[in-house]
Amino acid sequence: MTVKLPPLREVIARHGLSASKALGQNFLFDEQLLDRIAAIPGPLTGEHVYEVGPGPGGLTRALLRAGASVLAVERDRRCLPALAELSEAFPGQLRVIEGDALKIDPFAEIGAPFHIASNLPYNVGTALAVGWLGGDIWPPQWKSLTLMFQREVADRIVAAPASDAFGRLAILAQWRSKAAIAMPVHRSAFTPPPKVMSAVVHITPSAAPEGVKMSVLEKLTAAAFGKRRKMLRQSLKGVAGALEALEITGIAADRRPETVDINEWCALARCLS
Repeated sequence: MTVKLPPLREVIARHGLSASKALGQNFLFDEQLLDRIAAIPGPLTGEHVYEVGPGPGGLTRALLRAGASVLAVERDRRCLPALAELSEAFPGQLRVIEGDALKIDPFAEIGAPFHIASNLPYNVGTALAVGWLGGDIWPPQWKSLTLMFQREVADRIVAAPASDAFGRLAILAQWRSKAAIAMPVHRSAFTPPPKVMSAVVHITPSAAPEGVKMSVLEKLTAAAFGKRRKMLRQSLKGVAGALEALEITGIAADRRPETVDINEWCALARCLS
């Protein structure tokens, strides 16, 4: 179904909207770019999509055009009238909740597996991603994550061992998922332009290594990367059994945490799980 929609700039002007720095907002107007982002998860006809911080609905309209049923969570009530217009244009495809995404369980709201696609507000993006990637229950209720981050955060998510960006976020995103940068996005694409470049990261769940608990992996990496300049024998000595686990796994205690690859972190966590 082809729905004729007014340009986003016209919608924003008509509703008197401006991006809120306090809410970490930066609006995207380029409809071709938005359609490319909406295509990253794959065919969306009949699929459920959860979107956080839709603002005036730029990405939302691209997801709806792609055939998705969208649940959008927006805490800025100024944007609700513009989203209500989208809901009328795509009957039965869009439901909007006014609220804080950090306090909402999307599976409880949708009741079925779903994709997550969002131009995340900069001030809560990492916290939301960590929540979606965490927990001991796996596979997750989401099918994929297609998320816009500041480029620095995106690089940390996909970082390889022994790189400066490699740390807890990379391990969390990669130990039972596949993470890749799907596309860079120049700062000039946003209104207002942020001070930094951005990138869209695409994450899909994969099989979790057997015998590894997320809670144990989290404890290990928190201790190690909390003192990332220290050798493992120093940074892990406060974690019960960790030094013995180093011996059992054959991981040298004089290594620094960023040199330990994800399989080795999983081996350590398996020893302690």
